[in-house]
Amino acid sequence: MASIQATTASLSEHIEPVEQGAAEADMDEVEENVESDAGSSKTTMEERKAKMDQLRKRLAASSRANRQSLIEESTKLKVTARDAARLERQRKLAETLRQKADAEERGEDVDRAKNWEYTIEENDAWEKKLARKKRRADFEFHDDAHAARRRYKKDLDLIKPDLVAYNKQKEIAMGLAPGTLSNFDPISGPSSLQVSHTSLEQQLAADDLYRDANTLMYGDNKPSEDAIDRMVSKINKDIDKKSKFSRKRPNEDEGDITYINEHNRVFNKKIARYYDKYTTEIRASFERGTAL
Repeated sequence: MASIQATTASLSEHIEPVEQGAAEADMDEVEENVESDAGSSKTTMEERKAKMDQLRKRLAASSRANRQSLIEESTKLKVTARDAARLERQRKLAETLRQKADAEERGEDVDRAKNWEYTIEENDAWEKKLARKKRRADFEFHDDAHAARRRYKKDLDLIKPDLVAYNKQKEIAMGLAPGTLSNFDPISGPSSLQVSHTSLEQQLAADDLYRDANTLMYGDNKPSEDAIDRMVSKINKDIDKKSKFSRKRPNEDEGDITYINEHNRVFNKKIARYYDKYTTEIRASFERGTAL
């Protein structure tokens, strides 16, 4: 019995260290797992935080871009046609000054270098335009004939002749085949343009085209719809232009003229704003002749 107890004690002494070592190993493994889980969760939170920061930066950049585009659109809407023309003039002036500075650095004449860009025909047309502008620079009123001539010259600038219809009428008057004048070759010479009135239609067309003081035909011209539209648009444009040059103010009330000039009219309007409620009855009595 004593031997059995001794054996049991010795076995228990050997088993306790083994169980204690196993328990310690299990605890170490659990701690390692917990630490690994904590590390993985920590890494995940850092990644989420970085992603959130990135999304916030993208949101801020998008908001700034949207605001910038909104400001640009608002600025474009505020720019009127007059401002756009002013900016265009400033741009052209800056470009001209830059070209002048570059030409001076190269030792060239600015006007001469610029004139190389134009052809002889364009130069002649420009000189004619300057001469016509110089002739029309006299805006003083001399007499009715001079004013009528100026008006007639201005109206001539708006006239665009219909050469196609004129050539067709001329072909009939001259007895030519259709399309002869429109496809005329100056090298072939004027041999194909001989006048040969062989029918009454050609004779009437010739008399209608080449009228003189002895012509008995009159009042037989029927204008086209396009010509009528051009005339109506010209009349409407003249009426609109005349209405803009009128000195009558559109917001001016119709009534008695109680002023001698524009400054006096504004002053009387201000006075009436404050004192009309006191003087209306008195003025009405004076007009009726019943004032005391």
